Amino acid sequence: MKKTVILGIILMMGMTSFQSTAADKQKQDKRPNVLWIYLEDVSGWFSCYGDNTVKIPNMDKMANEGIRFDRYYATAGVCSASRSAVVTGMMQTTIGAHNHRSSRPTAKRKVFSEFDRIDLPKDVIPLPIMFREAGYYTFNEGGKDDYNFMWSPDEFYDYVRGKGGWAPKSFLAGDCLKGNTKGKPWFGQLQLGGGKLRNVPASVDRNSVPVFPYYPDVKEVREEIAYHYDCIEETDKQVGQIIDKLKEMGELENTMIFLFSDHGMRLHRHKQFLYEGGIRMPFIMQGPGVKQGVVDDQLISGIDISATSLAVAGIDIPKGMEGENFLSKKWKGHDYVIAARDRCDFTIEKIRTVVTKDFKYLRNYLTDRPFMQPSYKDGWPVSKKFREMMRNKEMNQDQLVFFGEEKPAEELYDLANDPDELHNLANDPKYSNILKKHQQILEQWINATDDKGQYPESEIGLRCIYEVYKNKCVNPEYDVIKQNPRNIVKQN
Repeated sequence: MKKTVILGIILMMGMTSFQSTAADKQKQDKRPNVLWIYLEDVSGWFSCYGDNTVKIPNMDKMANEGIRFDRYYATAGVCSASRSAVVTGMMQTTIGAHNHRSSRPTAKRKVFSEFDRIDLPKDVIPLPIMFREAGYYTFNEGGKDDYNFMWSPDEFYDYVRGKGGWAPKSFLAGDCLKGNTKGKPWFGQLQLGGGKLRNVPASVDRNSVPVFPYYPDVKEVREEIAYHYDCIEETDKQVGQIIDKLKEMGELENTMIFLFSDHGMRLHRHKQFLYEGGIRMPFIMQGPGVKQGVVDDQLISGIDISATSLAVAGIDIPKGMEGENFLSKKWKGHDYVIAARDRCDFTIEKIRTVVTKDFKYLRNYLTDRPFMQPSYKDGWPVSKKFREMMRNKEMNQDQLVFFGEEKPAEELYDLANDPDELHNLANDPKYSNILKKHQQILEQWINATDDKGQYPESEIGLRCIYEVYKNKCVNPEYDVIKQNPRNIVKQN
């Protein structure tokens, strides 16, 4: 009898051990977590990139323990277009998401019975959906999405914090992952305010910051530049808090971190435009299997982040996705990357750029208006100073590249020797072959991808913008709206 009882206990213990092990295996999916630390409006003025104006020990450490990409380019100089591209792995111009803050039935505008609805092609599936379908838990912390197409937060995310400021509060509090009761690997986005942070203490000496030669050296410019350095310091502290939280959770060693900016800081010629300051952004990556202390100078596009994120999670990259996995052994690198500028708020513009190893080509389609046409920045003190100096002809030749009255149809810059993009070589006969090569690349790309910027924005799209901004809409494209007003019925 005793032998029977003992045998029964042993069998029960074995069964319990087996059940426990099976449950643990079910909970412990070994695929890596994928974390995007998304920096808002942050230029790469980092010490790891050679700028020692401020100390950023946490992001420097990330660079030392992972890969620092030196030639990472956003697909646009503004958030919604850039973010639409990254989350789909497709150029915003391919999927019709190129006009800033389009496809918004709400969000700072009236709710109309009609609006400029943009649906993604059926074969384009945003990354959060792909991760969820692959068994990942997904979250978005910080309230930023900004996609120029129809989408559903419930379809994208298991958890989203929509309000409460830029700091990664819910992640640090553990709220982002409370719903992950099955222990799934996770795909998360942490939105850091970066250049949009407010009330950051002024720690940087305004008189000591470097001023780019394409800006006048005036106090308004120095304030903008110095404050951006203040924001970078604050952002680095937040990155340190995130890394510490990952360590506390025991997740750091199994988390692939992508730290990158959506576009450059807010000053003119940077944000919204396609010069280096607007689209050449910081990008650091660390995680399991990533070699330490690597500096990669290959051309990388924002859409490549999407493909690579899927690859590290073991998720198949869709055949039609334009982004590529730059960690693949088959990766050969890009010969060029493309970026695009289209309507931003009420300001209608169209620019395309081709970036190759040593050169940048820009095609300005709307030469009937200057770079400094009316925009949402006009009320800023620095904008008023710029316009005052323009009126008084106080700008030098380097500054007039952007702040002048004329806009050339084409620009060509030798990035290796002219990183500030001041000397336009487009009309120099010595560079005619290089110019022609870049022209051909752009033309072929437009045709191959059916760049939707070739076509005028829809009438309803323009009407939606006009209803928001009214008399600020001074571009001639709005004339048809002004001449043919109609009642747009509000939805109930």
